[in-house]
Amino acid sequence: MDALGGDWVAVLAGVDLAETYVELSYVDAVRQRRRRPLLDCVTARFEDTPPVRPFRWSRGERHFSGWYWSATTGQHVGFESWLERDRLVLMDSDPGVVGIASQPFWLHWHDGKRERRHAPDYFVRRADGSAVVIDVRADERIEPKDAEAFEVTQFACAQAGWGFERVGVPEAVLAANVRWLSRYRHPRCLHRTAVDRLREVFATPRPLLDGADAAGDRLAMLPALFHLLWIQELAAADLSVELMGPRTVVGLTSRGVG
Repeated sequence: MDALGGDWVAVLAGVDLAETYVELSYVDAVRQRRRRPLLDCVTARFEDTPPVRPFRWSRGERHFSGWYWSATTGQHVGFESWLERDRLVLMDSDPGVVGIASQPFWLHWHDGKRERRHAPDYFVRRADGSAVVIDVRADERIEPKDAEAFEVTQFACAQAGWGFERVGVPEAVLAANVRWLSRYRHPRCLHRTAVDRLREVFATPRPLLDGADAAGDRLAMLPALFHLLWIQELAAADLSVELMGPRTVVGLTSRGVG
């Protein structure tokens, strides 16, 4: 369930990237606002920075903002739409992701007429130490000004040695399955006796509910089973094709061995 598999096709927006100078502004560890040249910021741990702008809730707004408790960070991470929330859940479920921050910085540049700025949606740190900047926008909602912002962001990330992805609407069935598993993301679901028994039972793939019953009391086993699926020590077949159910085949992965 790799959440960082989005495609990005550059939409030329008329920006002369060769002449583009980019600065970053962000909130530092002591809550002071800083603005520095991009290349002075490449080693910063933006996965630990607070958002550069607030998340607002207003009556009549078409979008929905909120805070999501991330099992990856142990902290709340903001989102500004249901689409951003779904992408955040997918990132949180990815074992290759070790850090996530929302609205980590402003990118500042000049488009030849005026100064522009853009705050990417997420900064992600991967387990191998690499960084990826994520913008979330449905394909049909990309306007020319958005295309320019994404193009400059992609250019800036290349200069900094970060990856960049613009991701859209995730596959509906996969998103629904991962949303369900996210209900069991908290470590409190990891009852050690249940975990050991589930690993033993699912060492040979079998239907989900049959395995839960074979492991012990169903009500005691299911939260731990769903948590093991969340952290991918267990894997369920065809999560992107079928909604998870009693007959979904579940098996132990290499992450769950030992």
